[in-house]
Amino acid sequence: MSATSLGRIPDTSTDLQQRRPSGQSKRTRPARTNLFGARINLFYVPALILLGVFTGYPLIRGIQLSFYNWDGFSPSMTFTGIDNYARLLSDSTFLTALTNTLIYAFGSTLIQQVLGLALAVILDRAIRGRSVARAIIYLPVLVSPVIMGTMYYMLLSYNTGTLNDIVVALGGERTAWLADAGVATAVIVLVNALQFVGISMIIYLAGLQSIDPSYQEAAMLDGAGGWRQFVNITLPLLQPAFATSVVLNLIGGFQLFDAVVVMTGGGPGNSTNSLSTLIARTYFGSQSAGYAAAIGVALFLMIIIITAALNKLLNRQRLEA
Repeated sequence: MSATSLGRIPDTSTDLQQRRPSGQSKRTRPARTNLFGARINLFYVPALILLGVFTGYPLIRGIQLSFYNWDGFSPSMTFTGIDNYARLLSDSTFLTALTNTLIYAFGSTLIQQVLGLALAVILDRAIRGRSVARAIIYLPVLVSPVIMGTMYYMLLSYNTGTLNDIVVALGGERTAWLADAGVATAVIVLVNALQFVGISMIIYLAGLQSIDPSYQEAAMLDGAGGWRQFVNITLPLLQPAFATSVVLNLIGGFQLFDAVVVMTGGGPGNSTNSLSTLIARTYFGSQSAGYAAAIGVALFLMIIIITAALNKLLNRQRLEA
């Protein structure tokens, strides 16, 4: 039987072309898709505007001011070139604040990693009340550093401090805990670490819960004990969580400001200043906005360089593991 006896076989491609409205081509759907994607990208614009206004412009303006001598108020500024940066190298107050900032950042980060990991391992087990314990440990993160610093100041104050009251009640003498530079620096490190240890705990908890239990089961079948499992399996698999926690804690430590201001005010003298508090004291106290901007640029560069080098080192160790 021939095709002609059944009638004309319809040409589907011709019929579709006839049914398609005029002016509409085969590329209509991809064009709409591309247009839709372009519209989606417009949602980034408000965030980019806010980032530029509140981050980009102040950064550029701060770098510009660092090359001027300005009191922060008058309309006139004097260009001084790199004199502000040359002054940093010979300024003992800046070098002390730089040393303190490194101590605050690395000291509190070390405590947060050790204590945060220990708490995460304990609270990752099926024990009663672990949810409440997690909430209590994380709660100080939600408290303002000013309030936290005030609480510890009231605890360690010479005349009205709770700790000194306990010492006197036991027959001892009052101690000026925050009057000694070394003790005050150690106290600030401890206060900052205890307040934000909950962040490290949460990060390590997330890392522990992402580990496949089959690894521990296989190690148990091979006769590995709990400590060997932790060292040879858990710690290597926690490398991403470790890198995240360290970088976040370091950045926070470099920017430490509130606790120092509330507890010691940078004293005695300038012995406990961080770079952040020194910037505020230089700008508002000494009315040297250009030099304060140079200190801010130095702090910014230090954070960028140290965190980038640390990220590279941690990523290399993770790949080797």
